[in-house]
Amino acid sequence: MRLRDHTRSPARVRRAAAAGGVSVLALVTLSGCRASWSNGLLLKGVTQESHRVNALWDGAWVALLSVGLLVWGLTAYVVIRFRRKDGDDELPEQIRYNVPLEVLYTVVPVLMIAVFFFFTARDESALLDVSKKPDVTINVVGKQWSWDFNYIEANVHEVGTQAELTGQPGVEATLPTLWLPVHKRVEFLLTSRDVDHSFWVPAFLQKMDTIPGRVNRFQVVLEQEGTFQGRCAELCGAYHSQMLFQVKVVSWAVYQQHMSELRAAGQSGLLSNNLNRSQILPQDQHLLPTPTGSS
Repeated sequence: MRLRDHTRSPARVRRAAAAGGVSVLALVTLSGCRASWSNGLLLKGVTQESHRVNALWDGAWVALLSVGLLVWGLTAYVVIRFRRKDGDDELPEQIRYNVPLEVLYTVVPVLMIAVFFFFTARDESALLDVSKKPDVTINVVGKQWSWDFNYIEANVHEVGTQAELTGQPGVEATLPTLWLPVHKRVEFLLTSRDVDHSFWVPAFLQKMDTIPGRVNRFQVVLEQEGTFQGRCAELCGAYHSQMLFQVKVVSWAVYQQHMSELRAAGQSGLLSNNLNRSQILPQDQHLLPTPTGSS
């Protein structure tokens, strides 16, 4: 019995290559302008902690590409070494199992997973370490569908309203803005007024959920001034996509000046975490209680 030749036609090969090229181009495009091959197509982080994330990401790429090259190499070897030759009309000898290979296929993946687990657990523990004394503490309050910010040490607050995405220039200026000082240790206390949200600044290379009745915490040290985008990363209702905010990283002097501006605007004290949605919608701003201090 002669085996059927399943060799791909040139047209099919060209189509597969074109599809692969489009996929790679889409990956590069969707990864964002600030991503680069040197970062493994990961955004460049702006915090001290992001270096650890980058190192873990790069190490994972190296390990996975090494495994991929090994598998592809063995596959190519088998295809070339045991390819059908003219005159081969019989099926090759069938082997049911090979004990050394079976052991290898079991031990190697287990070791790989153990290594990944070790480095991931190590870095996750470091990223979630809040034992150091922060220079600035900020209570980020998620709500449907915006954010409030309580600046604890300065004893002032900012109230965010839902973004109105008109598609016109200047919308960014209407977004809630979180101000942070550069080269200072900032601790975030994350809470929610209603449902689960997720506080995500892509440039931090980390995010964390805000959960009703619970306080989640993490710390960062910003290394670069600038304006960065933030959003909710947890589906939280009809206008989840409009739950946007900005982060302005500025010098310590500019940060202190902004705190003074908030105080002068009558935004002293800290907003309660117990306000319900009907009290924080834009049309119901008159229902907001007057801040009377820390809560």
